[in-house]
Amino acid sequence: VQLQASGGGLVQAGGSLRLSCAASGLTFSRYTMGWFRQVPGKEREFVAAFRFGNTYYVDSVKGRFTISRDVAKDTVDLQMNSLKPEDTAVYYCAAGTPITSSLRQKLGYHYWGQGTQVTVSS
Repeated sequence: VQLQASGGGLVQAGGSLRLSCAASGLTFSRYTMGWFRQVPGKEREFVAAFRFGNTYYVDSVKGRFTISRDVAKDTVDLQMNSLKPEDTAVYYCAAGTPITSSLRQKLGYHYWGQGTQVTVSS
């Protein structure tokens, strides 16, 4: 299984970016797909997850980020709007089978992409 994240870049505060996660050797419908992010010196933190049509978000991105499944492209995307400097991080996509109460934790995710840098300037 390989996950490939793309779409990161440099954007001004208030701008938008769309991240995509493509997978090989994995059927999206059988997994919970998640996005996490990490800044240097901090733990990797949960951002959003897509699980059997349901979506989950960390409070700090609710109303600004949207996770979705793009069937045509066969990707799981993270649309990020109204970006803030504190959203700056390396973003990772992940796939796993966590139980619902644990889908915000890294432990339940078995496969990880390589990360894509998102930088939001003020």
